[in-house]
Amino acid sequence: MYRNTLENLKKWKDNPRRKPMMVWGARQVGKTYLVRDIFAETFYKDRYLYIDFRVEDDIRDYCEKHVSAKEIVEFIAAVKNKKVNRDTLLIFDEIQECPGIITALKYFCQDMREVPVIATGSMVRIKLQRLSRKRGAKTNNPFLFPVGKINQITVYPMTFDEYLINANRTLYDEICSAYRKKQPLSDAFHKLALDTVYKYLLIGGMPDAVQTFFDTGSYLESREVLTDLYDNYLSDMELYQASPESIIRSRKIFKGIYAELNKESRNFRPGMIEEGSKTRDMKTPIDWLTMAHIVHQSFRLDEHISTPFTEKNDSDFRLFLCDVGMFTYQSGINSASFISGNENNTLSGIFFENFIANELIAAGIDLYYWCGKHSSELEFIVESDNKIYPIDVKKSRGSLNSLANFANHNRFELAIKVSSNNFGYNPERKLLTVPFYMFFLVANELAKGTLKV
Repeated sequence: MYRNTLENLKKWKDNPRRKPMMVWGARQVGKTYLVRDIFAETFYKDRYLYIDFRVEDDIRDYCEKHVSAKEIVEFIAAVKNKKVNRDTLLIFDEIQECPGIITALKYFCQDMREVPVIATGSMVRIKLQRLSRKRGAKTNNPFLFPVGKINQITVYPMTFDEYLINANRTLYDEICSAYRKKQPLSDAFHKLALDTVYKYLLIGGMPDAVQTFFDTGSYLESREVLTDLYDNYLSDMELYQASPESIIRSRKIFKGIYAELNKESRNFRPGMIEEGSKTRDMKTPIDWLTMAHIVHQSFRLDEHISTPFTEKNDSDFRLFLCDVGMFTYQSGINSASFISGNENNTLSGIFFENFIANELIAAGIDLYYWCGKHSSELEFIVESDNKIYPIDVKKSRGSLNSLANFANHNRFELAIKVSSNNFGYNPERKLLTVPFYMFFLVANELAKGTLKV
């Protein structure tokens, strides 16, 4: 399946000043598939070596004791019986199992930059953080990450445009063409695109669940895969955390995100997780969940705001799940509610908020929301090119009272309403209306600072 991050890897490959590439991401988001099965097979066919540190004990043990890039390359070449040179791609997978290789990336950058190296793994930062604390406590010599010596990208669950490219390239092209022309889609294409959004809300972006649906056409089989992935995420919390208390709290936070967002305020309240607890009690498990890219945190902005957005209120925030399919599964709602884009279905707006949150994160945009007086709020506020863009997420039609209240206190470049309505622009109100299926194009332009109407 096509992934957007393939373009980042292609640019990296062609950069004469490239450094070893670190590919971040949660478990099962397709890091290995992207690097080995798509990128390496396309651009380094029969010219790459894949090392999985979970199973290749001899190479792992050697790399834990040696940091010299030259020595590591010579050992790998001997074990694999294959020459390694500037035309050979080295793929180090599951690097959290071999922290020594992460140290060695510095020396690959300094001494053997001509050899392309890609390292991938899950929970890497978490394991290194724990290792650093242990070493620091005993020897005052914490683990040193190769800052400035690596390139980095993060892989997320498949965004809607990635799903759409693989599901219906013709529809994807129609959506992109209409957005470039700043025109609405025809009614037939609009309905088809909205139906695809609803399917995506049900299936989500975890590659295994998506591929299962493509292969079988069965929502049930795709949901079974998603159930296993959800349970695996819960199991991971036992492997990579330091205390039983933190494990229990992390699991409760993860499993309670739908319930938190489904209440009136939607702000995180520790009392819903553990009676009598404070927000500070939840800091470590929340840090774990966000560092693992399992949960995304959105911070509150109040009344009058200015750029850059730097203040983060640790007491008022919201949490979103990294994958909207997992969010849908967690909600327990009937799957039939997602198969049709009928406005009369039972879906609430929070499904679309989680969807938009994931699209923004995948575009590299930090999450903020705004609260004003008289229960006014806007789901997202984006800073782009030092300009402010309030985003109002509506399931369908709805009042814009919060946007009016926001305008009373703040100057903004353009307001964005994301809903099931077709594309439109009101210059008097500086209001851009985009349907859910077009938002990925808006998010990309916000990330680049190029949004114009």
